[in-house]
Amino acid sequence: MEPRLMNNLRVVLLFFILISTASCENDLDLKFCGLWQHGKGSLSLNVNLSKGCSGISVSANQSALSIEGQITAQCKQANEIQLGLNLKEETPFCLYWDPLLDHLMLQVGGKNLTLCYPGSLKGSSCCTDLSDGPKADQAPYGIKNGIIKTDFISSKTRTHYNFTAQPINCKMLCDQQSQQSTRGNMTERAAVKSFAGWNIEHPCARSSEVEMTEDFRGVNVTSPFSKGESAESATTVHLPPALKEAAKKSNKVVCTFFQNNSLFQEVDKEARILDDVVGITVENEIIVNLSEPIRIAFHHDVIPKTHSRSCVSWDTRKDPLQVNWLGDGCEVGQKGEKYTECLCNHLTYFTVLVQIKPRPVRHLLALTAISSLGSAVSVISCVAVIVFLARKSKRCKEASIHIHLGLAVSLACLNLLFFFTGVLANVGGESVCVWVGALLHYSLLCSFAWMGAEIFHTFWLICIIFNPSPKPFVWYTVGFVLPAVPTVILAAVGDIYGVKKVAPSDDINNPYLMCWMKENPKALLAHYFTNMTVTMVLVSSGFVMLFMVYRKIRTREEWRQNRKAFLSIWGLSCLFGTTWGLTFLDFGRLADFMLFISCILNSLQGFLLMLRFYMLDWLRKESGGSTLGTSSTGSTRQHMLKAQEQGKRDSEQSCSSHALYAKMQNPFQRK
Repeated sequence: MEPRLMNNLRVVLLFFILISTASCENDLDLKFCGLWQHGKGSLSLNVNLSKGCSGISVSANQSALSIEGQITAQCKQANEIQLGLNLKEETPFCLYWDPLLDHLMLQVGGKNLTLCYPGSLKGSSCCTDLSDGPKADQAPYGIKNGIIKTDFISSKTRTHYNFTAQPINCKMLCDQQSQQSTRGNMTERAAVKSFAGWNIEHPCARSSEVEMTEDFRGVNVTSPFSKGESAESATTVHLPPALKEAAKKSNKVVCTFFQNNSLFQEVDKEARILDDVVGITVENEIIVNLSEPIRIAFHHDVIPKTHSRSCVSWDTRKDPLQVNWLGDGCEVGQKGEKYTECLCNHLTYFTVLVQIKPRPVRHLLALTAISSLGSAVSVISCVAVIVFLARKSKRCKEASIHIHLGLAVSLACLNLLFFFTGVLANVGGESVCVWVGALLHYSLLCSFAWMGAEIFHTFWLICIIFNPSPKPFVWYTVGFVLPAVPTVILAAVGDIYGVKKVAPSDDINNPYLMCWMKENPKALLAHYFTNMTVTMVLVSSGFVMLFMVYRKIRTREEWRQNRKAFLSIWGLSCLFGTTWGLTFLDFGRLADFMLFISCILNSLQGFLLMLRFYMLDWLRKESGGSTLGTSSTGSTRQHMLKAQEQGKRDSEQSCSSHALYAKMQNPFQRK
């Protein structure tokens, strides 16, 4: 045979193969996207869906987007949903349809709305092969830039798009798609579905129906999908007898098994859900708060110990625009590297959420013990300082006493709340932690505010020695009222304070619970704008103030007395809050060491404050019994920065820094 004839035959054969392949495949999914041209004001979504397979229409006008038609096998819905979105006059949207699962979802304004929840069709007629029907007229409001999958249709603004459909046997379509998945020919379908994290193992769901008889004592339902040759690797659901008692209208329970996590909304980018998802429903009933939990045993690939896992449910009871994976009502039972048991007290869709990028804390138990012990000691120490300063204020009118008193009170509240935060989080839960977290944040900001007041007061006494310092009510306003402003604003915004989980590196699945800011974008933004920003300003200001004091005293003869020099610098460091700067050094090889040092110094800050006042009082007695000032600069000046000329000082003059400074020619002038 001639080579030319042979080539022609090969081309003809290839052409028939392509035709036969194309003829046996159906245009399975629908992805229709466009720009909704609408007016300003309230927007709504009108949904009118019924069973059948005639087609679907997507229309839009100035105030509403409408989806109606016959396209579903089991889903029937007719309602109006208020979008309530503050959108521009052009809003992108996409409509997704999966006939194998009877799943219809709309994405509008960056949010996902499930119109028909996924399920098993059981050999029903699937509605597929949707194609664009008759063209609509152009209008000022409607749908612009219509796209079907990747095919651009029209740039004009049309009032509606009509899609006609053809019914097909679901089993045949499912077998066809399974064969494509086996051959690895799922590129086009995976490209159509634009959500991240799609992992298609089997395109169809399988369901099992259980009849709960009068003598129902519980039953195990096993998924037809298995991870290996053994049936023991399949997902298993145990329905307890309590489910029979809770179901009032129906005795039938349907367990649907999915191997396609792409059906559900995205989760956090740092987490993923298992490929296996289980849906448990009782028709026309909402089952919650079961007295005995449903047990779901998931078998999966190996989950490293550094990755936390939690049992979650797809909440379909609230606003459909807020459907997401939640941990409410579920907890982890037995678990292993390839096995996780979930205990849940309600019915919906269930799976396991795995944290991909864990942030475990090394030596969490030791750090917790140090913090708790240090907080307890600091609370007792701060109470002693408060009593000492309260007595001192009766005979001394020095402004610095009010600042020291405010710092001691705020540190006492901070350490007291931190000591009990773990207990309150475990006992009270989210409702209690909203208030405790806000109070803890307020106490922290108060402590920072009073440390800033110490820095400013020291600067005032050094640079403006002949002017009276601000009145006590000014300091109290700055220290107690000003920190309340951001705390009240964040509490009003909501979803900021609550239970925070701190995962230890040795057992990441048993996190330490505390009341603080949550781990969500809003709380993280609040943390950086309040805590981190204030800490950076405080620490930098404290170091600048310490440097100014050092430059004034480094040539003095008293500086050579190491004990007094160390006491002054160390005491000012404690008051100025410079130890909080260690929190920024938690990186590199010395991260663990710096974390321990920071934990020790900051948790014992109240004790160090008491120790400073005790040492000052001891030095006063050692120096001859004269009463020494207790201000941040008072102790430094009276111990180290002696004036060139000092007159006679009685106890009243020594209590008033400004009276003493008025008698000084120039306390910071070098000799």
